[in-house]
Amino acid sequence: MTQAIQKKLSDSAAARWTALIIVSVTMMAAYFFTDVMSPLEPLLTAAKEDGGLGLGWSSDDYGFFSGSYGFFNVFLLLLFFGGIILDKFGIRFTGIMSTVLMFGGALIKWWAVSNDFEGEIFGYQTQVIWACLGFAIYGVGCEIAGITVSKVIVKWFTGHELALAMGVQVALARFGTAAALSFALPFAKANGGVSASVGLGAALLCIAMVSFIVYCVMDRKEDKAAAATANQEEEQFKFSDLKLLFTNRGFWYITVLCLMFYAGVFPFLKFATKLMVIKYGVSEDLAGAIPSMLPYGTIILTPLFGYIYDRIGKGATLMIIGSVLLTIVHAVFAVPSITSVAIAITMMVLLGIAFGLVPSAMWPSVPKIIPMQLLGTAYALIFYIQNIGLSLVPIMIGKVNQANTLADGTIDYTTTMTIFAVCGLIAILIAFLLKMEDKKKGYGLEKPNIKK
Repeated sequence: MTQAIQKKLSDSAAARWTALIIVSVTMMAAYFFTDVMSPLEPLLTAAKEDGGLGLGWSSDDYGFFSGSYGFFNVFLLLLFFGGIILDKFGIRFTGIMSTVLMFGGALIKWWAVSNDFEGEIFGYQTQVIWACLGFAIYGVGCEIAGITVSKVIVKWFTGHELALAMGVQVALARFGTAAALSFALPFAKANGGVSASVGLGAALLCIAMVSFIVYCVMDRKEDKAAAATANQEEEQFKFSDLKLLFTNRGFWYITVLCLMFYAGVFPFLKFATKLMVIKYGVSEDLAGAIPSMLPYGTIILTPLFGYIYDRIGKGATLMIIGSVLLTIVHAVFAVPSITSVAIAITMMVLLGIAFGLVPSAMWPSVPKIIPMQLLGTAYALIFYIQNIGLSLVPIMIGKVNQANTLADGTIDYTTTMTIFAVCGLIAILIAFLLKMEDKKKGYGLEKPNIKK
């Protein structure tokens, strides 16, 4: 998108904020579906009984399923190719493709948990494999939708409230996560089991698909209105430009920071409900409410920190502070003798602050390092590396939990939480290296986003 078009579109506050809200609805539904199974682990791992709601999965089954989200993205490089498609074919084509993949994968997952299957495949229950297939297809669509929405926001908000806009989008997406963590388990128990909550998530993804189509209509009309002054050269992707990514140290620092920070958050959320039940003695009906404090907190904090970054700057510093908080939280959770619910809630509040700080500064910093014509591919590569963590860490944690399951069926979470704390320590180191690189290269990560 050329500067001329950006002036015509983004200088209208009503237009850019309307576009933001529409695409945010898509990601809010996506985040709901991503985490809809997290609070359902007690039902998934409960024994199958006549008239009961349990599916009889093991901790290993659940860990493998949780990691399946990124299988196709990681091992088939589909997310990376999705970024190239975004830069080559544009926002509208890529967005519609990704929402169709999300909805289709959700339907497969819903069908899997709604039916009984005999036998095993690759050592896992057949039902688990089918659910993994649906979740993996959904994961491709969700991640490509995420990079598409990021490019939408950069397109409309560069030179304006970029970090605030990204913060608002993240906040609305976190509302989807919070809703899943808070209501998925009670909804499942009240409506016949796991399939009810998964079916609700699939229905919301249908709405998400329609929402993005509405944005496409708006985007097409605006592009046509500005066609006379358009210079599409800036949008064109060339494979030779990949050298700008692979040789950019600042870009790789952000990529690794993203990997380690999110590896300490999203996989943790998938196991947090059962952690609250086993270690802190919270009832199953209320256990999901404590982890849900994290996304609820970011609904307020992410836009707030984005507002600060837009006007004051200090993006690299915000990432350092958030990484420190992440490490402290998991270190406290790792201490076996700390079983106070009040401390668990306090740590979740601190984690919510960290979860607001890092994304609010990290995502708006990417356009300061990478040019617009490579932005889709850059976000795709970051998300691709992130998906390695989102795939492998839950599988590892599932096996660790299985190995640390005690005779009475409870789990010793010390090793698990230590792993998450190490992710935080690495994130701190990378954030400091990024700040040093910014001083050398002058990316402007410590400067405000709004151009006066």
